[in-house]
Amino acid sequence: MDGNKAELFLKMLREDDREGGMEGNRGRNLKRGRMRAKMEIRSLMNIRMPREVSEEMLEAQDAYLQEELEEKGVVSLAEIPAVEEQYGSSHPLAGRISIWQGDITRLKTGAIVNAANSQLLGCFVPCHRCIDNAIHSAAGMQLREECSRIMERRRMRYGDGYEEPAGTATLTKGYNLPCDYVIHTVGPVVYGGLTDALCEDLRNCYQNVLECCMAHHISSVAFCCISTGEFHFPNDEAARVAVDTVIRFLKGHQNAMDRVVFNVFKDEDRIIYENLIGKEWG
Repeated sequence: MDGNKAELFLKMLREDDREGGMEGNRGRNLKRGRMRAKMEIRSLMNIRMPREVSEEMLEAQDAYLQEELEEKGVVSLAEIPAVEEQYGSSHPLAGRISIWQGDITRLKTGAIVNAANSQLLGCFVPCHRCIDNAIHSAAGMQLREECSRIMERRRMRYGDGYEEPAGTATLTKGYNLPCDYVIHTVGPVVYGGLTDALCEDLRNCYQNVLECCMAHHISSVAFCCISTGEFHFPNDEAARVAVDTVIRFLKGHQNAMDRVVFNVFKDEDRIIYENLIGKEWG
């Protein structure tokens, strides 16, 4: 990471934060180490409310985020084997589905899927480990701005108290991400036991994302594990819903998608998807 680019962007974020009226709330005593600077940059981006961003600040941000992306490394679709190659499967759909473990913000696909919250503005908790935070942090402040404009239009239509319901799909640009688009979907939250209604909501997430891809001529998409983790949907059942919905869609739309990637971050989820697809189809 170029220290000059990081320092410039961090300086501008600090000044912007003071103008936003929140000075003093987030540890100004952070040391100037590389990781400390990166954490403070991400924290200030995370807590920044949607508002106008100067061109100068966007240029500094984009230079910093593009350098971060180069350091992480972009993963192209050609580098991700399909189930057909990875597991030697002869299943009719094995050439159109992949399982890939890693950071979804590195993927150069047509779209990646963000497991959003009902405000659709990204995660405001500094450096939170959720996928919503990771995607907004890597995309840049433009993503929250676009989401805010979308929600403003929906509130004008549906009322000031409008929140995005579970199961919908909202398309935005990818900005500093290597993907072309981000498709935001709000997964169901499991407070108690799992119900048929919650499973249907999750099924709608996958179905509507795929239909969004088809409507916008997006030929490849990477799904995160929607509703697991913070939303407490059981991982194994969530994977079954995901795989079943995708298979049904691909069977019904033979030419709709070149590749659907099930992106997993944890070993636990990789093993679940391998058992559902890799080993069963092998």
